[in-house]
Amino acid sequence: MFTGIVEELGEVVAVEKLADASRFRLRGPVVTEDAGHGDSIAVNGVCLTVVDTADGEFTADVMAETLNRSSLGALATGSRVNLERPMALGGRLGGHLVQGHVDGTGTITERVPGENWEIVKVSLPAALTRYVVEKGSITVDGVSLTVVEAAQDYFTISLIPTTLALTTLGIKKVGDPVNLEVDVLAKYVERLLGNGATVTEPVEGAAS
Repeated sequence: MFTGIVEELGEVVAVEKLADASRFRLRGPVVTEDAGHGDSIAVNGVCLTVVDTADGEFTADVMAETLNRSSLGALATGSRVNLERPMALGGRLGGHLVQGHVDGTGTITERVPGENWEIVKVSLPAALTRYVVEKGSITVDGVSLTVVEAAQDYFTISLIPTTLALTTLGIKKVGDPVNLEVDVLAKYVERLLGNGATVTEPVEGAAS
């Protein structure tokens, strides 16, 4: 589980194309300082498993399903990426609950600079529209953000200088794809209501 608070702006060092997957080597001295084989690191919002680490770099295998359903397939040597380690138990939840399971991709369609922030407009897949609400949370390339405007086919976010300077959202251009993860709580609520489930009082003597 992640929080959407990017720890480090990393870099793709190498990409090895395999038959039905790709192996990425990424530079991230901060996120690898206590990482080992089997640990998780979010790369642009996608939870990946560490294969090995060495000299501030780590390797991760990405299967075809992930490459096809996220923007990771477009990464190349030299690409900058947002990196985050999982939240430590007992740590502060600075953003919101982020699983690292991308729900779809959007495209940056407009950037409007302001004096102290920048408004970014992102296209929204039809299947995700119902989960995105004004002032709700959304994860864009692994960054926990608040939705400013929620429309049927797009949403807008407001980026402060820190986000622009320390994440890939400061260098993404109009036309670039971004990974989207909606608030998982909305999906659970939808599933419960769709199944006609109701909340009941716990049975006496049962574990709760």
